[in-house]
Amino acid sequence: MDKIDNNQEYSITVKDLKVRYKSVSSYSIKKNLLRMKGAETKAFEAVRGVSFEVKKGEILGITGKNGSGKSTLLRAIAGIFSADEGSVDLHGHSISLLAIGVGFKSELTGRENIMLSGLLLGFTEAQVKEHMDEIIEFAGLGDFIDMPVRTYSSGMHSKLAFSITAVMETDIMLIDEVLSVGDEKFKKKSYEKMKSLISDKTRTVVIVSHNLKTLEELCDRVMWMHDGQIKKIGEPKEVLKEYREFMK
Repeated sequence: MDKIDNNQEYSITVKDLKVRYKSVSSYSIKKNLLRMKGAETKAFEAVRGVSFEVKKGEILGITGKNGSGKSTLLRAIAGIFSADEGSVDLHGHSISLLAIGVGFKSELTGRENIMLSGLLLGFTEAQVKEHMDEIIEFAGLGDFIDMPVRTYSSGMHSKLAFSITAVMETDIMLIDEVLSVGDEKFKKKSYEKMKSLISDKTRTVVIVSHNLKTLEELCDRVMWMHDGQIKKIGEPKEVLKEYREFMK
């Protein structure tokens, strides 16, 4: 783990974190449905004893091949997944996770989901209402804002999710690949908004992405994850150069 500087304020401290999934084979499911018994399960460790710290105002990028544990780690930091071992300390900071498929109720409208998401982030009803028009305008969904979210495309879902997180600002922002979703116009708008948000040196940002150019441009440090562990963490150009070589 990074050496602690007592004069430095940290937003995130992750210590010896392990997160496990239980997987069930399809054969086991078929067999046990007939017998009316519990299916045989096998534990898979997605995050394997990870430790690191993120300073207040720092932008940390996380990359690695599919299945390396990046998104699981982000959801554990956000509190969506519980640690099987180890700990995550946010030092009292508010946090939001921006990821496709997280946090929306499909039967509710976009407008209703804005209110629900804002309340779940810890804002009051009055605060969410104050920002409602700005969120709707940024999302640019037109009449779909009053349609159920189940009718949305993945791009529309992404636009609404990004707009809520970008406007209802928290101390810590976790971003999982959503900058690469949506039409080109919205990609550009969201990228510019991200740059303005993270230029605030009091906000801490963790970005999971396969877009190495984005990580190199935006991040102070980059973490390379491999098989649930940290392969390397450090200066973006150095880490990403090694990662590119590894992936050839």
